[in-house]
Amino acid sequence: MQKTETEVALECPSAGASVSAVEPARATTTALSLARSHLSSHALPCGTTAGSAHAPLADPGPPETHESQQSPQELADRLGVPDACAAPGPAPSAYQQLDDGPARFLISDLLTELETYLPCEQVSEIYRAYLFGAEAHQGQERQSGEPYIYHPIAVARILAGMRMDYKGLMAAILHDVIEDTPTAKEQIADIFGDDVAELVDGVSKLTQIDFPSRAEAQAASFRKMMLAMTRDIRVILIKLADRLHNMRTLDAMMPAKRRRISRETLEIYAPIANRLGINRIRLDLEDLGFRHHWPWRHAVLTRTVKEKLQGQREMVASVEDALRARLTEVGIEAEVFGREKHLYSIYRKMSAKRRSFDDMVDVFGFRVIVDRVDTCYRVLGQVHDLYKPVPGRFKDYIAIPKSNGYQSLHTGLIGPLGVPIEIQIRTADMNRLAESGIAAHWMYKTQGESSGPQAAAKDWLQGLLEVQRDSGDSQEFLEHVKVDLFPDEVYVFTPKGRILVLPMGATVVDFAYAIHSDVGNTCVASRIDRRLASLRTPLRSGQTVEIITAPGAKPNAAWLNFVVTGKARASIRSYLKNLQNREAVVLGQRMLTAELAAFGLTLEQVGEPRILAHAIESGLDDTAKLFAEVGLGNRMPMLIARRLAGPAEPVPGGEFASNLGASEESGGIRRTARRLAIRGTEGMVVHFARCCRPIPGDPITGLFSAGKGIVVHRNECRNLGDFHSKRDKWLEVEWAEDPQAEFQTEIRVDVGNRRGALATIASAIAEQGSNIENVNSREKDGMTTTLDFLINVTGRKHLAGIMRRLRQIPAVTRILRLSNSGRSREGFGKP
Repeated sequence: MQKTETEVALECPSAGASVSAVEPARATTTALSLARSHLSSHALPCGTTAGSAHAPLADPGPPETHESQQSPQELADRLGVPDACAAPGPAPSAYQQLDDGPARFLISDLLTELETYLPCEQVSEIYRAYLFGAEAHQGQERQSGEPYIYHPIAVARILAGMRMDYKGLMAAILHDVIEDTPTAKEQIADIFGDDVAELVDGVSKLTQIDFPSRAEAQAASFRKMMLAMTRDIRVILIKLADRLHNMRTLDAMMPAKRRRISRETLEIYAPIANRLGINRIRLDLEDLGFRHHWPWRHAVLTRTVKEKLQGQREMVASVEDALRARLTEVGIEAEVFGREKHLYSIYRKMSAKRRSFDDMVDVFGFRVIVDRVDTCYRVLGQVHDLYKPVPGRFKDYIAIPKSNGYQSLHTGLIGPLGVPIEIQIRTADMNRLAESGIAAHWMYKTQGESSGPQAAAKDWLQGLLEVQRDSGDSQEFLEHVKVDLFPDEVYVFTPKGRILVLPMGATVVDFAYAIHSDVGNTCVASRIDRRLASLRTPLRSGQTVEIITAPGAKPNAAWLNFVVTGKARASIRSYLKNLQNREAVVLGQRMLTAELAAFGLTLEQVGEPRILAHAIESGLDDTAKLFAEVGLGNRMPMLIARRLAGPAEPVPGGEFASNLGASEESGGIRRTARRLAIRGTEGMVVHFARCCRPIPGDPITGLFSAGKGIVVHRNECRNLGDFHSKRDKWLEVEWAEDPQAEFQTEIRVDVGNRRGALATIASAIAEQGSNIENVNSREKDGMTTTLDFLINVTGRKHLAGIMRRLRQIPAVTRILRLSNSGRSREGFGKP
């Protein structure tokens, strides 16, 4: 039967359907014009009129004569919606497909499904959102050439399968309106309410801001979405449904874009679905991501699994029959079914363990569903009596659930003919939660906030807020979240019996930060099962960990080399960044004081108002930020000092000049500033170059390094030659009279090949009050070995004492301090 243009405009074909012969733009315009005019005076679904407070469409003028003569019921029939909710229960006949053409997604299909669990008044509101979205996306097409409105309807239908509430479904239909059309968030809020507007805004990308790169834009949009998710979990459910439909229609994209999107899906969105326990969506995302990212591998593995399954069907059937018979024999009612393992799961295990498919075990799995928890353990006993268990393959996720709330018993067994199998045993409720995760909140109304997935999601979201707070930028936040989406976990205990779930490979420091940021920041040691252990020790499931803290302790930058959790990494970086900023403020004040000395001024004489005015002129909020910028090397102290000094002339000599070894001509003005004294306790804003490793007593020069502060070199360092043309980077520095730190330096010792020589040398270095940080050795010839030591000293006098002591060892033939200046210094040889 021939359809009218109105009917064409209001139907939504599925992703693979062909476009109607009616021109889409003209059909949509005509249909919406008719719909607006008649719905303003006649009934919508559930008897709601378009003139109500939420009517999204304006009155276009008088209707056409032949349409206006129709009754409300006739118009409703043509639009494919019911005119009222006079009778209780769903009315699927009002939403039937209008022709026998290609299979299409109709708005009527969605409304039919929604009426099975939503009141018709709410269904009417969803229909209004559809009309608004259809108008907003008018004329837009997807990559496949299909009208864009097909996509939001498909997303809403995926969520309808989760029994999403009506506001979430309205947001799903409108989820691309802010991002892809001129519609503003405020307009959606005025028409559909603040809740819907916030949900739509939460899943919208940041398109109004220009970012330097695609990676930064993606990270910023992801951060925005995750923060919105912490306020309303429906944001991520809409985004997951959106990503799932996009993955189902990815064939229309270019190969490079398919690979990029599928990789992002496997790295971010599938793990998020897993973290929230939504197994249905996770499996689809992983399979689709696998197929598009590695199409050839996917095809080969699919064929291999299919061939193996065909050869093992009898084995699978025999295990099912044996399980059913044994459980019936002992009076246990249960559902038993076999299944092959998830394709991407098999591939991931093959890649991680570097095994071929033939080497993979437990490709086939079985699931036993029972009524109660105690029955699960009864089934476990029967299963272990029936088949031989594999040692180390039993996991009790009922007693200790996974971090996403998942509960089940897993056991690995040797099945018939020696084929490894896995059996999962769980209750019906556990099975529903395992499939739906946090979506069970909508699907099964008996689930409350304290249910497994709900509580697990709440804890995870709280952790995300802490990571977001401590992350420096969006890309750092994205990397931290990726780390926390690890699929493998360890379960460890606090001394009071609290269970903490951490990613595989987590260390004692990760554990400390999982307890609290303050515990992590002040931890110095630990006890694992009552035995002392270092902070970098990897944890194993079942261990009891006690953290030892000290009031004056602080995080070490080296911890970033071994921690794995996002919270630990973000907290350490945040602390170090704040510490560096505080140290930069102090150093910046000292540097400006030294530069102002050339003008016979001090910071106090310049005054806070003048310094603040200059900071504001420079785009900074306060004087502390100005000092920090100077201390970090981002701004030149001599230029700021000249601005602050105003018309004052530099002092040509006197008490300030007496402290200088050199002066500099700059812009016709002779600058004479006090040297900056290096104490060694400036922290993270003063760095000592590794190329020459200066120590107190060495003549030194400072170089500005943007973002780092000052890098101190020995005057003889060859690398200083690279900065001869950049004199503005140079800073006159000197050692303080009594440096309060230890400094690293390298010495080389040639020693005869004698038993115990290395131990003797190490003991001699320790006797002189020095610590060995590192040692490397290589054999020069058959009789001599060269040892390079990295040691801590307080200065040249301390180093000289160590070298004199080493000369007294008979096996030592030569000692020298290493330098990159092209020659060795302070060398001592033996005749």
